[in-house]
Amino acid sequence: MHLSAWKTGILAISTLAVMTGVVEAKSTLETVKERGYVTCGAGDSTMGFYTPGNDGKWEGMEIDTCRALAVAIFNDKEKARFVPLSGAKRMAALQSGEVDYLPRTTIGTLQRDANGVNFIPPNFYGYDGFMVRKDLGVTQIKDMTGASVCVQSGSTTEVTASDVSRANNLDLKLTTFENPVAAREAFFAQRCDALITGNAFLASVRATQAKKPDDYIIFKANDIINASAPAVRHGDDQWFDLAKWSFLALIRAEELGITQANVDEMLKSANPDIRRFLGVEPGNGAALGLDEKFAYNIVKQLGNYGELWDKNLGTKSPMKLEREYNALVRDGGLMHSDPFN
Repeated sequence: MHLSAWKTGILAISTLAVMTGVVEAKSTLETVKERGYVTCGAGDSTMGFYTPGNDGKWEGMEIDTCRALAVAIFNDKEKARFVPLSGAKRMAALQSGEVDYLPRTTIGTLQRDANGVNFIPPNFYGYDGFMVRKDLGVTQIKDMTGASVCVQSGSTTEVTASDVSRANNLDLKLTTFENPVAAREAFFAQRCDALITGNAFLASVRATQAKKPDDYIIFKANDIINASAPAVRHGDDQWFDLAKWSFLALIRAEELGITQANVDEMLKSANPDIRRFLGVEPGNGAALGLDEKFAYNIVKQLGNYGELWDKNLGTKSPMKLEREYNALVRDGGLMHSDPFN
């Protein structure tokens, strides 16, 4: 074939490929690497989960979940950028590509999954709860007969309050408000005996809005557990795997007793599980297309799940949430990791 004819043929094939969509789009990982950072969706501001600090640096459990992915890819927790998203816009932002990863508290549902979103293992288990003043002497559901409850109208917690009242013959008096801010303000103005919503939000409200947080207690409204999980878009299995295993590295480190303080010493361990996890024995990094020490790097820069819990939500934070369902399985909770082998 004449050279000019060959070139013309190649051009025609390339043009046809573009027109028919045969040319493969870049993977999420390729796009992120070219950009130089991963973009994550965050909430406007919820203490313990996603809060922009006074220095403009984001803090919280979901923020650290995103940073774990940044460490896995770039070995740098600062290679993450955060986009504030409302609850109504978070899914659309993920699906449109405005963000690469949605680590913020989102309950995985069938409809969301079917509409183009994949959820990795949960990073937070919560429940609907009541918050009351300690001086009322109320510490459990059965003590709430005839109590007045502030609740957002049209919310799932309004349904919970009604169901709890009916199931336990409590005759609760529900006072509804159009938004959670109004319900919260009414509660602190003592227009209601109790405030009902998710336990994490109650802890955040108690820490940030109560004049004396220790004057209030929180307890479960029922036995239903809500699992909140990070999410990625459908269609990129490699990206799903990176999001999944960068998060599970936090859990597995705690299971193995590896902390930010002892991770270097653990490199000398004879335990094969620890050696594989930290990349001393190669294989895991190569399987994901990452550095063999990606899990080591995550723990070195961030710590394990328990350490992040204490810092953001637990005893070392204003939230002071108990681990409860978020404890490791061996400690009576639900958190566990698949094997790193």
